[in-house]
Amino acid sequence: MARGQGQERRSSRRAAIALLALIAAGSTDAFAPVASRPGAAKLASSTPFALSSSWTGAKSVAAVPSTSRVTRAALNMVIQEPRSGMFTNSNPEDRRVVPDNREGKAYFKVTYVVLESQYQASLTKACQSINAHRDDICVECVGYLLEELRDERNVAAFKKDVETSNIFIGSLIFVQELAEQVAAVVEPLRDQLDAVVVFPSMPEVMRLNKVGSFSMQNLGQSKSVISDFMKKKKKEDGSSFEEGMLKLLRTLPKVLKYLPSDKAADARNFMMSFQYWLGGSPENVQSLLLNLANEYVADVRAKGSVNADDIAEPVLLPDKGIWHPVADKVFENADEYFSWYNKVHAPAAGIAADAPVIGLILQKSHINTKDECHYIAMVAELEARGAKVITLYSGGLDFSGPVDEYFIASNGKVRVDTVVNLTGFALVGGPASQDHPKAVQTLSKLNVPYLCTIPLVFQSFEEWQASELGLHPIQVALQVSLPEIDGAIEPIIFAGRECATGRSVPLADRVNLVADRAMKWASLRTKPNKDKKLAVTIFSFPPDKGNVGTAAYLDVFGSIHSVMRELKAKGYDVGDVPETSEELMDSILNDKEARIDSPEMNVAYKMSVREYEELTPYAADLEENWGKAPGHLNSDGQNLLIFGRKFGNVFIGVQPTFGYEGDPMRLLFSKSASPHHGFAAYYTYLEKVFGADAVLHFGTHGSLEFMPGKQVGMSGTCYPDRLINSIPNLYYYAANNPSEATIAKRRSYAATISYLTPPAENAGLYKGLKELGELIGSYQGLRENTSRGPSIVNSAVAAARQCNLDKDIKDLPTEDQDAKEMTLDDRDLIIGKIYRRLMEIESRLLPCGLHTVGVPPTAEEAIATLVNIAGLDRPEDNIKSLPRIIAESRGREITEVYQNADKGILSDVTLLQAITEASRAAVRACVERSTNAEGRVEQVNPLGKLFDGFTGGSPMRKALVAAGFPAVSDADLEPLFNYVEFCLKQVVADNELGGLLSALNGEYMVPGPGGDPIRNPDVLPTGKNMHALDPQSIPTKAAVDVAEMVCNRLIERLRIDNEGRYPESVAFTLWGTDNIKTYGESLAQVLALVGVRPVADSLGRVNKLELIPLEDLNRPRIDVVVSCSGVFRDLFINQMNLLDRGIKMAAEADEPDDMNFVRKHAKEQAKELGISVRDAATRVFSNAAGSYSANVGLAIENGGWEGEEQLQQQFLTRKGFSFNADKPGMMEQNVDMFQAALKTVDVTFQNLDSSEISLTDVSHYYDSDPTKVVQGLRDDRKKPMSFMADTTTANAQVRTLSETVRLDARTKLLNPKFYEGMLNSGYEGAREITKRLRNTMGWSATAGEVDNFIYEDANDVFIKDEEMRQRLLNTNPNAFRDMITTFLEANGRGYWDTSDDNIELLQDLYQEVEDKIEGV
Repeated sequence: MARGQGQERRSSRRAAIALLALIAAGSTDAFAPVASRPGAAKLASSTPFALSSSWTGAKSVAAVPSTSRVTRAALNMVIQEPRSGMFTNSNPEDRRVVPDNREGKAYFKVTYVVLESQYQASLTKACQSINAHRDDICVECVGYLLEELRDERNVAAFKKDVETSNIFIGSLIFVQELAEQVAAVVEPLRDQLDAVVVFPSMPEVMRLNKVGSFSMQNLGQSKSVISDFMKKKKKEDGSSFEEGMLKLLRTLPKVLKYLPSDKAADARNFMMSFQYWLGGSPENVQSLLLNLANEYVADVRAKGSVNADDIAEPVLLPDKGIWHPVADKVFENADEYFSWYNKVHAPAAGIAADAPVIGLILQKSHINTKDECHYIAMVAELEARGAKVITLYSGGLDFSGPVDEYFIASNGKVRVDTVVNLTGFALVGGPASQDHPKAVQTLSKLNVPYLCTIPLVFQSFEEWQASELGLHPIQVALQVSLPEIDGAIEPIIFAGRECATGRSVPLADRVNLVADRAMKWASLRTKPNKDKKLAVTIFSFPPDKGNVGTAAYLDVFGSIHSVMRELKAKGYDVGDVPETSEELMDSILNDKEARIDSPEMNVAYKMSVREYEELTPYAADLEENWGKAPGHLNSDGQNLLIFGRKFGNVFIGVQPTFGYEGDPMRLLFSKSASPHHGFAAYYTYLEKVFGADAVLHFGTHGSLEFMPGKQVGMSGTCYPDRLINSIPNLYYYAANNPSEATIAKRRSYAATISYLTPPAENAGLYKGLKELGELIGSYQGLRENTSRGPSIVNSAVAAARQCNLDKDIKDLPTEDQDAKEMTLDDRDLIIGKIYRRLMEIESRLLPCGLHTVGVPPTAEEAIATLVNIAGLDRPEDNIKSLPRIIAESRGREITEVYQNADKGILSDVTLLQAITEASRAAVRACVERSTNAEGRVEQVNPLGKLFDGFTGGSPMRKALVAAGFPAVSDADLEPLFNYVEFCLKQVVADNELGGLLSALNGEYMVPGPGGDPIRNPDVLPTGKNMHALDPQSIPTKAAVDVAEMVCNRLIERLRIDNEGRYPESVAFTLWGTDNIKTYGESLAQVLALVGVRPVADSLGRVNKLELIPLEDLNRPRIDVVVSCSGVFRDLFINQMNLLDRGIKMAAEADEPDDMNFVRKHAKEQAKELGISVRDAATRVFSNAAGSYSANVGLAIENGGWEGEEQLQQQFLTRKGFSFNADKPGMMEQNVDMFQAALKTVDVTFQNLDSSEISLTDVSHYYDSDPTKVVQGLRDDRKKPMSFMADTTTANAQVRTLSETVRLDARTKLLNPKFYEGMLNSGYEGAREITKRLRNTMGWSATAGEVDNFIYEDANDVFIKDEEMRQRLLNTNPNAFRDMITTFLEANGRGYWDTSDDNIELLQDLYQEVEDKIEGV
């Protein structure tokens, strides 16, 4: 026997044993997604589209009419919501097939539920064929798309249909709540059904399978031989679940002879059914139905209506291959395909031999079901643009093998210039499983741009067009979020589902856009660098205030200068680059005092109104908001002005602002706003006049991605899509802001390149705080001295009051109390509390200066970050934190030390500070090993066997011994410092310029997570294509644990401050970035307060909930009002669904009012508003779809507000759109409900999750703070308590808002280390200081929680100091003028009480600065 034959026979026997075990044990773990991770899911959508069989690539393709020039009427259509509140309103009755005549015929009925609508057409045609061509048998068939089962009416109809059916078929039922719905209907009827056939789905649905003796009721509960077969295949060749199944199917004829005949039939029928299903065509589906009816439907069997000849063998395409719509076969070899293409097809289609090659990835199920019109349209459009096209498919959803085989030649040469994935899925895996590292490895080897476009699945194209939300949230999670982790860009919807037939519709304008963008990316690979044109776009916000070149923590002009030098070195034509960044800035601004809205800035181009209207198809649509062009923004009254300057083939331009910054009414009602003519003209210039090959948006962040339009899944009428159009969009984005970066990726098709935030330092102590620290130090040695000890305590108390620490230490002795009359323990406690506050300030991290792209931190700058990385336990890696290791060497538990220190117990405050200093010393010793003479880490020296090679231990241990901790061993330190060494390599690595150059070369951009590098060092090194996370993965178990701890601390603190009473209602603000960084901590806090526990499903996705019993909760359920940021809404609408379901679950629990405040308030509000308790439990709110923020920050930043009432009205109007899990397809304006919920609030609450972004760094936090809003709504007009959770360190804290504002001011605005670092960065640094002062005033306006001393001390630092005044005036006079204006405004609005002399000085200074700016 040949060796190969023996292996084949053994394989067949193994498969036979597997099948036999499947029947005998009733266990089919092989089909369990959690066990085997099936790649079998095929999500897509479709509609008919005919092409001539003689088509050779002609451009004209029948499809949905192009909307390249869309009218205002079309836009109005787009912004209307589906009336039902569902994402789909399609009707299952439209796909019911009923036989015309049943007389004398065997009859059976089939009901099916599918995710992928292309099977709808095959099932319909199969049933129609049986009824039309058979005299002896007929079938009734009705189908439900999974999403339709959100509608209770459809569920009721589905139940009635199943009750009268013979056969139930289900496929890809992977949405948890809908899987439960299907199981709830089918399970009670399973025994009466003749057959139940379910293909890969959630386990609870797979357990419904019943094909004769074949059953899956023990799914996941016992060992399976089939599972072992699949696992073996995966181990051998990396096979996914579905690929393993396909291998099993291929051996089926050989397998069956090894099975006993009495056991084989039912297993064979199930496996054959699966094979027919994978075949997908109407003919295959017809055979599937006839086979099941013949074997299991009594009426059919009794009449003998079906014989063996009626059931054709499955007709299958190869499992993988290269398909082309005009080829007469599927190619299984790329050389053979290109031979046909280059010799036959390309000459006929007029495609040049050296044309760019676009690789397309398709879903085999669409080809099987002959539902390939959208694919044909894409091929046609690409070939019409002169591209060659190679289209591959795979039987499973692991495309890595076919990509390697077909897109890369045997000699290693890459055959394609751009790849477009038309499936919408992650490259490796389907809805149930993904292997992102494998995908990244495959795509890195290919190294070409990778786009992942989307066919609609849950909505028809009409429903998508009519939806403000855009793409269905589940599809966003599966087909946007997951591909982004692979490094995919540009999630453009290119095909829709036609409502009546379920077939795919190519959306002509979207197909055109994808084709245009794919060609642009391909051209970056082939065009010489000297010919490439790059448009660098910088921002200016707020306008007219010295803010040109704004970006979070970035030295914009220094960074651009760095980029220009690198481009020049790589052969780009950059003209005459100025020698310095200062000269570069001056050449763009003329002078840095230029106003954004005046021609004093350099005008690069004047666009006439006629040219503008000819080149901008949507110009007329802007007139509703802005009147006729040119308007008054970016205009000289006759022309539209493009500000910036050209340097060779590089244009550096200034993006126009939103345009309504100073207009209170637009701020209030800007939901329906559009960009102004100047904004549109800018992007028209870049694409159609300058001819940019790519645009580089420089820094976090601009306005393009926040323009009106759908949340995700842009249409041709959405302004981000209209503006960016076909230009590849590169975007430098701060690594710590993945949420807004994700908005840029999805709404403006940006390929983000992460940049580092500035190096962090400990805030330290200064001025009076430093003197107070010295007093504390002297007390330590003299505490028992009965004379000196009390005297020092008295001095320390007086100094603490002088530093305003009495506001943070509530029980600080009064001025007339004498420490001599206190016990030693009492004095220790006082000093301990002061010391703890000082250490809290001293150890706070703050960014110093601004980051320059391409300049990694020095060794010294890396130390503070590494200390904080070492300060966190990482149980998932079995790494203990350094403070824990040090504390354990003293026999202490670090958590106890933290708790005692927080209470002010002096011995533990002192110990904690010693641990902190020792940690810094040890990390410094680690870093110094790799530091060169210039203070930089060029190469990290590996630790290797260092731990064993030194007398007295490693440098880190020696540092700890010197710090007083001799009991720490190197064995304890080794795992941690190996990790610290790895992190050091990441911190000092630099690929920010390399990432840009790769993108400009048309190469694959390696993906990486965004977030806090301290929590997640995988954020580093920067220069990656940043992504967020799988939204269905949060909150994680670790996040839930931290959330419960924070909630317990909050409740404990509130009860202390509220005479032991529980709060009844807490107002939360949820942020996108915070929840990405913390993996859902604040989301979990909301659920914890309500008393609901998130539960992961069998795939690990968090989409189930359970109510915690009151006896386990041991406290009342606390009501919540959740205000979600617009970014959170875009990224985590599935979690909004989770929150709404959880809160309503609590409201409907039959529990006493005094133990369930959710129910108590919902009942009251139901009575007040005349609605149901369920509707009255609406607590999850956000902006309208496509709208962001309350615009409170905009009003305060621009001074365009009359009073606090206006700000509060803006908040209520713009944030008062409710989310309802019962109607998930819309955000409904519901201000009355929002107000009713807010008026019960006792506490407002937010989270700080990162040391890099704090309370006054950005306007977002106060923009969404409802404190004064609640005060105005409450019947007693009492201001709610306001708290902030701080989880930036291992020792999480809950502070009042006023405590947090004070801490932030002391560590940043008033701290010389901070403001000197900023001033050293020059123009941009001065602006950063002013921004923090204005954001501080924002807290006065929205919460009234800013102490007078903060304004007074800031005035002393920046205004009364003449030398400081002069520095600010010379550095950035516009920013200094804004600072003066802010002080005067704070006084005028009653937030700052100060002397007349101070106000007089400010008024004089204002005039002086104004004269300088105006050149007087």
